[in-house]
Amino acid sequence: MSTVILLLFTGLGLGALYFLVAAGLSLIYGLMGVLNFAHGAFLTLGAFTGWEMARRAGSDNWGIFLLSLVVGAVAGAVFAAFTEFVLIRRLYQRHIEQVLVTLGLSLAAVALFDGTWGTDPVYIQGPAWFKDTTDILGARVPNDRFVCILAAVLVLLALVFFLKKTRYGMIIRAGVENRSMVTALGIDVRKAFTLVFTIGGAAAGLGGVLASHYFGYVSPMLGGSLLIFAFIVTVIGGLGSLTGAAIAAVAVAILQQFANFYLGGTGDFVVVLALALVLLFRPTGLLGRTA
Repeated sequence: MSTVILLLFTGLGLGALYFLVAAGLSLIYGLMGVLNFAHGAFLTLGAFTGWEMARRAGSDNWGIFLLSLVVGAVAGAVFAAFTEFVLIRRLYQRHIEQVLVTLGLSLAAVALFDGTWGTDPVYIQGPAWFKDTTDILGARVPNDRFVCILAAVLVLLALVFFLKKTRYGMIIRAGVENRSMVTALGIDVRKAFTLVFTIGGAAAGLGGVLASHYFGYVSPMLGGSLLIFAFIVTVIGGLGSLTGAAIAAVAVAILQQFANFYLGGTGDFVVVLALALVLLFRPTGLLGRTA
C-alpha cells in the first residue's frame, strides 16, 4: 500500500511539472494558433537563472528559494515576450515558418546554454525541508513534491481567473474569435497576444526552477526532455484546453510512474501508447473542441 501511495504522490509531483510546461503551450496554441517548439528553452533559461541567483546569494533558505522562483518566472517571461515581439509577430498567418523559426530557436538556445553554463548537469541545493520526507499512510513522500503540486494548482487557478474575470483576458478571448472586430474597436490585439506569450513563458520559467529541485539538477537539455511530455499532455488533454492539460498531465505522470515500477521501466512506452489510443478514438483530445 505504501508503494502505491508513494507512486501516486511522485506522479502528482511530476504531473505538476508537466502541467506548468503544457499550460503555456496550450495557452499559446489555443489562443494564438502558434505551435511553439522554443517553449523548452524558456523553461531551461528559467531553471538556470533561478539556480544562478541562488548560487550567488550563497544561501539555501526559503526566502532564496521563493526569490529564485520569481527570477526564473521573470526570465522565462522576458525571453518569451522577446520571441513573440521579434520573431513570431510577423508569422501569425505562416504556420510552417512558425515551426521552423521556433525549432531553430530551441536548437540555438541549447547551444547558447552549453556555451554559458557547460554541457554537464549542475546539481542544486534547496531549503533543508526539501531533503526530508513526510509520512503518509506508511509512504515516505519527498517534500518537494508537495511544493510542485501547490504551485501547479495556484498557476491553474490564476490562469483561469485571468482569462475569465479580467479585462485583458476577455480582450484576448475576443481577439481570438474575431480579431478584426476587436481591432476596429480601437483595441491593440497585438499587445494582448504578446501578453499571452509572456504568461506562457513565465509558467515555463517557474516550472524550470521547480523541475531543477524535483530532479536535483539543471542541464541545457532539461527543457527539451520535459517539452516532449508537455506536447503529449497538450494533445491528450485537447489543444487549447487548460483543464484538459491539467487532467492529462496528472494521468500521464501517474501512468508513467506505475509503468516504470510495475512493468520494468516501460513508462515512456506506455505514455506513447496512451497517446496513440487517444488519437485513435478521440482525435480532439479529452476536452478538445470539435472543429
